[in-house]
Amino acid sequence: MRTSRNAGAHLAPMTYCAIDFGTSNSAVAISTAAGMKLVPLEGKHQTMPTAVFYCTDRDDLPPGAHRAPAGSEPQLARTFGRAAVQAYMDGYGGRLMRSMKSILGSALVDQTTEVGEGYGVKYLDVITTYLRHLRELAQAEAGQTLTQVVLGRPVYFVDDEPERDAQAEASLRAAAMAVGFTDVSFQFEPIAAAFDYEQQAEREQKVLVADIGGGTSDFSVVRVGPERMPLLDRRSDILASHGIHIAGTDFDRHVSLNSIMPVLGYGAFGPSIAGADPRPVPSRVYFDLSTWHLINTVYQPARVAELKNMGGFYGEPVHHTRLMKVINDRLGHGLISRAESAKIDVATQGTAQIDLSMVERELARTLQHQEAAEALSADLQRIVASAIDTVKQAGLKASDIDALYFTGGSTGLGLLTDQLEAAFPQATAVRGDRLASVATGLGLHARRLFTA
Repeated sequence: MRTSRNAGAHLAPMTYCAIDFGTSNSAVAISTAAGMKLVPLEGKHQTMPTAVFYCTDRDDLPPGAHRAPAGSEPQLARTFGRAAVQAYMDGYGGRLMRSMKSILGSALVDQTTEVGEGYGVKYLDVITTYLRHLRELAQAEAGQTLTQVVLGRPVYFVDDEPERDAQAEASLRAAAMAVGFTDVSFQFEPIAAAFDYEQQAEREQKVLVADIGGGTSDFSVVRVGPERMPLLDRRSDILASHGIHIAGTDFDRHVSLNSIMPVLGYGAFGPSIAGADPRPVPSRVYFDLSTWHLINTVYQPARVAELKNMGGFYGEPVHHTRLMKVINDRLGHGLISRAESAKIDVATQGTAQIDLSMVERELARTLQHQEAAEALSADLQRIVASAIDTVKQAGLKASDIDALYFTGGSTGLGLLTDQLEAAFPQATAVRGDRLASVATGLGLHARRLFTA
């Protein structure tokens, strides 16, 4: 999966890094004399939300804004990560882009989207902009130019479509090379996590890595152990890899549709006309408002005009009023963030209070554990089935798995991990760093690969 064969053989060890470019969060590892080190990306934070905010107001820039490089398009300042999300939440003029990884392998990747002030940018260029920022932070920490990189990738960018999956990897490779990397290698994210787990393994084991992030749920059965750790070629230790394109952002969408969108009219009915049965309110806008990378499509002028004229479709006028408030004030990302927070609160506290006062004064919803479980049930079942299939593909039984290693942001959801542990009752459940295990493992792989 290398771009150039043996390109790293004669280069100094410090010219390489590893990047975990995630759907929700990203991390970077660089080489030091003491080993691989995670780069502080925002203050002391070693992970950073995968987000870019394009600032359309040239005079009123949010904290942390970076001026666009000379000759680049669009000529707008940007903020990244937490600063990008905060700029959007604080109401600065501009456009927030999140979950960019989700567009890889889709028709959107080469399409241009408006970011404000008459400027447009290709979705792939948004990814390039973000990767350039990560490389610059890594180079500042390393103190030298970095030209080699190991990038993490899911087992499948696109389920059951090998051609689109290959296109997704090619697009990510092109973005990495566009920012200055000349030697690009890929490693599956769950396998990288296995390398991280291997550092604590005291004996040879068969470990099922569950890497469940924002966009995909990936599983790998990997043979690990102290004696195997120094080996560069670990292909014989990768017993099976499998995955499914369901994860945290899908959970956010279900919580949004279940607990937030109904107050805007989702699932409601229109008025009865001439004695006929009321018809359901059109639902597409609610699915788009609940999907991170589609939210901005709702704000297109033609779409806004269409939705504005749909008041007669609503039996409860307040639903349409609230919907138009969300659209006119561009509150979509704020609402899906509320859904994401509610998902986390339910996982840790058993209940969640969802504040919707941005839409209407004193408007709120409560999400209970059982309600969340029912909303997520179908997705959780498919994820567990994918894990079981992975073990079968390795020619093993559930009882053959020694350890179940959890990594990825969505493994903080107890509803999910409880079901996976139940499927492999004899395996020892081990929780890695949910947001940094993959980056650490990618760094270990990069060190072996580029210093071999």
